[in-house]
Amino acid sequence: MLKPAFQKDEALLADIEASRNQSDTLHSWWLGQSGFLLQYNGKHLLFDPYLSDSLSRKYANTDKPHVRISELVIDPARLPMIDVVTSSHNHTDHLDAETLLPLMAANPNLQFVIPEANRTFIADRLKTDAIWPIGLTDGQTATVDGFVFHGVPAAHNELERDAEGRCKFMGFVVEVGPYRIYHSGDTLWYEGIVDILRPFNIDVAFLPINGNKPERRVAGNLNPDEAARLGREIGARLVIPHHYDLFEFNTADPADFVNACKQYGTPYRVMQLGERVSISR
Repeated sequence: MLKPAFQKDEALLADIEASRNQSDTLHSWWLGQSGFLLQYNGKHLLFDPYLSDSLSRKYANTDKPHVRISELVIDPARLPMIDVVTSSHNHTDHLDAETLLPLMAANPNLQFVIPEANRTFIADRLKTDAIWPIGLTDGQTATVDGFVFHGVPAAHNELERDAEGRCKFMGFVVEVGPYRIYHSGDTLWYEGIVDILRPFNIDVAFLPINGNKPERRVAGNLNPDEAARLGREIGARLVIPHHYDLFEFNTADPADFVNACKQYGTPYRVMQLGERVSISR
Protein backbone atom coordinates (compact mmCIF):
# COMPACT_ATOMS: atom_id res chain seq x y z
CA MET A 1 0.00 0.00 0.00
CA LEU A 2 1.59 3.27 -1.12
CA LYS A 3 1.58 6.23 1.23
CA PRO A 4 -1.16 8.50 -0.05
CA ALA A 5 -0.57 12.04 -1.24
CA PHE A 6 -2.20 14.96 0.55
CA GLN A 7 -3.41 16.04 -2.87
CA LYS A 8 -2.55 14.96 -6.41
CA ASP A 9 -3.61 15.23 -10.04
CA GLU A 10 -6.69 17.48 -10.48
CA ALA A 11 -6.69 18.65 -6.85
CA LEU A 12 -3.03 19.61 -7.03
CA LEU A 13 -3.47 21.44 -10.34
CA ALA A 14 -6.50 23.31 -8.97
CA ASP A 15 -4.50 24.39 -5.92
CA ILE A 16 -1.61 25.63 -8.09
CA GLU A 17 -4.02 27.61 -10.26
CA ALA A 18 -5.97 29.08 -7.33
CA SER A 19 -2.76 30.28 -5.67
CA ARG A 20 -1.86 32.48 -8.64
CA ASN A 21 -4.24 35.13 -7.32
CA GLN A 22 -2.24 35.70 -4.12
CA SER A 23 0.33 38.29 -5.11
CA ASP A 24 3.61 38.72 -3.22
CA THR A 25 3.14 35.35 -1.51
CA LEU A 26 5.64 32.53 -1.94
CA HIS A 27 3.95 29.17 -2.47
CA SER A 28 5.80 25.84 -2.32
CA TRP A 29 4.51 22.34 -3.09
CA TRP A 30 6.41 19.14 -2.31
CA LEU A 31 6.19 16.79 -5.29
CA GLY A 32 8.19 13.93 -3.76
CA GLN A 33 11.86 13.10 -3.13
CA SER A 34 13.70 16.41 -3.68
CA GLY A 35 11.14 17.92 -6.03
CA PHE A 36 9.57 21.23 -5.03
CA LEU A 37 7.41 23.56 -7.11
CA LEU A 38 7.71 27.26 -6.24
CA GLN A 39 5.19 29.87 -7.35
CA TYR A 40 5.60 33.63 -6.97
CA ASN A 41 3.45 36.21 -8.74
CA GLY A 42 2.43 33.72 -11.39
CA LYS A 43 5.95 32.43 -12.14
CA HIS A 44 6.86 28.79 -11.50
CA LEU A 45 10.21 27.21 -10.63
CA LEU A 46 10.53 23.44 -10.31
CA PHE A 47 13.49 22.11 -8.29
CA ASP A 48 14.88 18.65 -9.15
CA PRO A 49 11.66 16.84 -10.13
CA TYR A 50 11.42 13.06 -10.20
CA LEU A 51 7.92 12.22 -11.43
CA SER A 52 8.21 8.75 -12.96
CA ASP A 53 8.99 5.16 -12.05
CA SER A 54 12.12 4.94 -14.18
CA LEU A 55 14.39 3.88 -11.30
CA SER A 56 11.94 1.27 -10.02
CA ARG A 57 11.92 -0.30 -13.45
CA LYS A 58 15.67 -0.02 -13.93
CA TYR A 59 16.51 -1.81 -10.68
CA ALA A 60 13.51 -4.16 -10.49
CA ASN A 61 15.47 -7.37 -11.02
CA THR A 62 18.69 -6.42 -9.23
CA ASP A 63 20.07 -6.73 -5.71
CA LYS A 64 19.22 -3.05 -5.13
CA PRO A 65 15.50 -2.76 -5.93
CA HIS A 66 14.07 0.76 -5.81
CA VAL A 67 10.64 -0.07 -4.39
CA ARG A 68 8.37 2.99 -4.40
CA ILE A 69 6.58 3.57 -1.09
CA SER A 70 4.55 6.71 -1.84
CA GLU A 71 2.12 7.83 -4.51
CA LEU A 72 3.14 9.72 -7.62
CA VAL A 73 1.51 13.14 -7.29
CA ILE A 74 1.33 14.24 -10.94
CA ASP A 75 2.26 13.26 -14.47
CA PRO A 76 4.92 15.80 -15.55
CA ALA A 77 3.12 16.24 -18.88
CA ARG A 78 0.29 17.87 -16.89
CA LEU A 79 2.48 20.75 -15.67
CA PRO A 80 2.33 23.27 -18.54
CA MET A 81 2.98 26.30 -16.33
CA ILE A 82 6.68 25.70 -15.53
CA ASP A 83 9.07 28.54 -16.38
CA VAL A 84 12.32 27.18 -14.92
CA VAL A 85 13.47 23.71 -13.85
CA THR A 86 16.70 22.65 -12.11
CA SER A 87 18.93 19.61 -11.84
CA SER A 88 21.40 19.77 -8.96
CA HIS A 89 23.41 16.74 -10.12
CA ASN A 90 23.35 13.78 -12.49
CA HIS A 91 21.68 11.09 -10.35
CA THR A 92 18.42 10.02 -11.96
CA ASP A 93 16.15 11.09 -9.10
CA HIS A 94 17.44 14.63 -9.85
CA LEU A 95 17.92 14.30 -13.61
CA ASP A 96 15.20 12.01 -14.94
CA ALA A 97 14.61 11.91 -18.68
CA GLU A 98 11.14 10.42 -18.14
CA THR A 99 10.26 13.52 -16.11
CA LEU A 100 12.16 16.21 -18.00
CA LEU A 101 11.25 15.26 -21.58
CA PRO A 102 7.47 15.52 -20.92
CA LEU A 103 8.07 18.80 -19.06
CA MET A 104 10.02 20.15 -22.02
CA ALA A 105 7.24 19.13 -24.40
CA ALA A 106 4.58 20.78 -22.19
CA ASN A 107 6.66 23.96 -21.72
CA PRO A 108 8.28 25.00 -25.03
CA ASN A 109 9.95 28.03 -23.42
CA LEU A 110 11.23 26.12 -20.40
CA GLN A 111 14.62 27.21 -19.04
CA PHE A 112 16.92 24.72 -17.33
CA VAL A 113 19.51 25.53 -14.64
CA ILE A 114 22.29 22.98 -14.07
CA PRO A 115 25.84 22.59 -12.79
CA GLU A 116 28.03 23.70 -15.70
CA ALA A 117 30.25 20.67 -15.13
CA ASN A 118 27.36 18.37 -16.11
CA ARG A 119 26.41 20.01 -19.43
CA THR A 120 27.69 17.27 -21.75
CA PHE A 121 26.21 14.45 -19.65
CA ILE A 122 22.83 16.21 -19.50
CA ALA A 123 22.72 16.91 -23.23
CA ASP A 124 23.41 13.23 -23.89
CA ARG A 125 20.77 11.98 -21.43
CA LEU A 126 18.07 14.32 -22.71
CA LYS A 127 19.21 14.25 -26.36
CA THR A 128 18.97 18.02 -26.41
CA ASP A 129 21.14 20.87 -27.64
CA ALA A 130 24.12 21.23 -25.32
CA ILE A 131 23.88 25.02 -25.39
CA TRP A 132 20.30 25.05 -24.05
CA PRO A 133 20.83 24.73 -20.25
CA ILE A 134 22.07 27.58 -18.09
CA GLY A 135 25.16 26.36 -16.26
CA LEU A 136 26.55 27.56 -12.93
CA THR A 137 29.28 26.63 -10.52
CA ASP A 138 29.76 27.82 -6.95
CA GLY A 139 30.02 31.57 -6.52
CA GLN A 140 28.29 32.30 -9.82
CA THR A 141 24.91 34.02 -10.24
CA ALA A 142 22.36 34.02 -13.06
CA THR A 143 18.97 35.67 -13.42
CA VAL A 144 16.49 33.35 -15.12
CA ASP A 145 12.94 34.56 -15.77
CA GLY A 146 12.92 36.72 -12.63
CA PHE A 147 14.57 34.11 -10.39
CA VAL A 148 18.12 34.97 -9.28
CA PHE A 149 20.20 31.80 -8.87
CA HIS A 150 23.34 31.59 -6.74
CA GLY A 151 25.47 28.45 -7.10
CA VAL A 152 26.38 26.67 -3.84
CA PRO A 153 28.64 23.58 -3.53
CA ALA A 154 27.17 20.26 -2.42
CA ALA A 155 29.07 17.24 -1.04
CA HIS A 156 27.55 13.98 -2.31
CA ASN A 157 29.59 12.49 -0.77
CA GLU A 158 32.57 14.66 -1.75
CA LEU A 159 32.89 18.21 -3.02
CA GLU A 160 33.61 16.82 -6.45
CA ARG A 161 34.80 19.08 -9.27
CA ASP A 162 35.63 18.59 -12.95
CA ALA A 163 39.01 19.30 -14.56
CA GLU A 164 38.14 23.01 -14.75
CA GLY A 165 37.29 23.14 -11.04
CA ARG A 166 33.51 23.34 -11.49
CA CYS A 167 31.14 21.64 -9.03
CA LYS A 168 29.49 18.41 -10.17
CA PHE A 169 27.08 18.44 -7.19
CA MET A 170 25.34 21.69 -6.33
CA GLY A 171 22.68 23.44 -4.35
CA PHE A 172 21.03 26.70 -5.35
CA VAL A 173 20.02 29.78 -3.40
CA VAL A 174 17.22 31.48 -5.31
CA GLU A 175 16.02 35.03 -4.80
CA VAL A 176 12.53 35.91 -5.96
CA GLY A 177 10.75 39.05 -4.78
CA PRO A 178 11.74 39.55 -1.13
CA TYR A 179 12.33 35.82 -0.53
CA ARG A 180 15.47 33.69 -0.49
CA ILE A 181 15.13 29.94 -0.88
CA TYR A 182 17.89 27.34 -0.51
CA HIS A 183 17.52 24.00 -2.26
CA SER A 184 20.41 21.84 -1.12
CA GLY A 185 20.38 19.25 -3.85
CA ASP A 186 21.96 16.19 -2.22
CA THR A 187 24.63 17.05 0.33
CA LEU A 188 26.47 16.13 3.46
CA TRP A 189 27.64 18.75 5.97
CA TYR A 190 31.02 20.06 4.78
CA GLU A 191 33.45 22.60 6.17
CA GLY A 192 32.34 26.09 5.19
CA ILE A 193 28.72 25.36 4.34
CA VAL A 194 27.40 27.54 7.16
CA ASP A 195 29.68 30.46 6.18
CA ILE A 196 28.45 30.23 2.59
CA LEU A 197 24.74 30.11 3.44
CA ARG A 198 24.32 32.32 6.50
CA PRO A 199 24.84 35.65 4.65
CA PHE A 200 21.89 34.91 2.36
CA ASN A 201 19.37 35.20 5.25
CA ILE A 202 17.45 32.19 3.98
CA ASP A 203 13.66 32.26 4.30
CA VAL A 204 13.06 28.62 3.33
CA ALA A 205 15.66 25.83 3.32
CA PHE A 206 14.86 22.50 1.67
CA LEU A 207 17.27 19.99 3.29
CA PRO A 208 17.66 16.20 2.84
CA ILE A 209 17.26 13.90 5.85
CA ASN A 210 17.84 10.36 4.56
CA GLY A 211 21.36 10.18 6.03
CA ASN A 212 24.56 8.52 4.90
CA LYS A 213 24.59 4.73 5.24
CA PRO A 214 27.25 2.91 3.19
CA GLU A 215 25.30 -0.34 3.32
CA ARG A 216 22.72 1.24 0.99
CA ARG A 217 25.46 1.53 -1.68
CA VAL A 218 24.31 4.98 -2.74
CA ALA A 219 25.75 8.41 -1.98
CA GLY A 220 24.48 9.88 1.28
CA ASN A 221 22.97 13.03 2.69
CA LEU A 222 22.42 14.93 5.90
CA ASN A 223 20.62 12.92 8.56
CA PRO A 224 17.62 14.32 10.46
CA ASP A 225 19.77 15.71 13.29
CA GLU A 226 22.25 17.35 10.90
CA ALA A 227 19.48 18.91 8.81
CA ALA A 228 17.84 20.42 11.89
CA ARG A 229 21.18 21.72 13.16
CA LEU A 230 22.24 23.14 9.79
CA GLY A 231 18.93 24.95 9.41
CA ARG A 232 19.45 26.53 12.81
CA GLU A 233 23.10 27.45 12.12
CA ILE A 234 22.33 29.22 8.84
CA GLY A 235 19.44 31.11 10.43
CA ALA A 236 16.75 29.77 8.09
CA ARG A 237 13.26 31.04 8.92
CA LEU A 238 11.75 27.72 7.87
CA VAL A 239 13.34 24.31 7.22
CA ILE A 240 11.50 21.69 5.16
CA PRO A 241 12.89 18.13 4.87
CA HIS A 242 13.17 16.17 1.66
CA HIS A 243 14.70 13.01 0.16
CA TYR A 244 12.62 10.47 2.09
CA ASP A 245 9.43 8.41 1.60
CA LEU A 246 10.19 7.54 -2.02
CA PHE A 247 12.27 4.34 -2.01
CA GLU A 248 11.99 1.66 0.64
CA PHE A 249 15.77 1.15 0.94
CA ASN A 250 16.74 4.85 1.17
CA THR A 251 14.48 6.81 3.48
CA ALA A 252 14.21 8.26 6.99
CA ASP A 253 11.56 9.01 9.60
CA PRO A 254 10.61 12.71 9.55
CA ALA A 255 9.62 12.38 13.22
CA ASP A 256 13.35 12.21 13.99
CA PHE A 257 13.79 15.51 12.15
CA VAL A 258 10.91 17.07 14.11
CA ASN A 259 12.45 15.98 17.43
CA ALA A 260 15.83 17.41 16.44
CA CYS A 261 14.24 20.70 15.35
CA LYS A 262 12.56 20.98 18.74
CA GLN A 263 15.90 20.29 20.43
CA TYR A 264 17.77 22.97 18.44
CA GLY A 265 14.94 25.49 18.22
CA THR A 266 14.85 25.21 14.42
CA PRO A 267 11.67 26.48 12.75
CA TYR A 268 10.35 23.60 10.65
CA ARG A 269 7.50 22.24 8.59
CA VAL A 270 7.10 18.63 7.47
CA MET A 271 5.13 18.59 4.26
CA GLN A 272 2.90 15.89 2.89
CA LEU A 273 3.08 14.92 -0.77
CA GLY A 274 1.34 17.51 -2.90
CA GLU A 275 0.81 19.84 0.06
CA ARG A 276 1.30 23.60 -0.23
CA VAL A 277 3.13 25.86 2.20
CA SER A 278 2.68 29.61 1.74
CA ILE A 279 4.67 32.43 3.31
CA SER A 280 4.25 36.17 3.09
CA ARG A 281 5.94 39.15 4.66
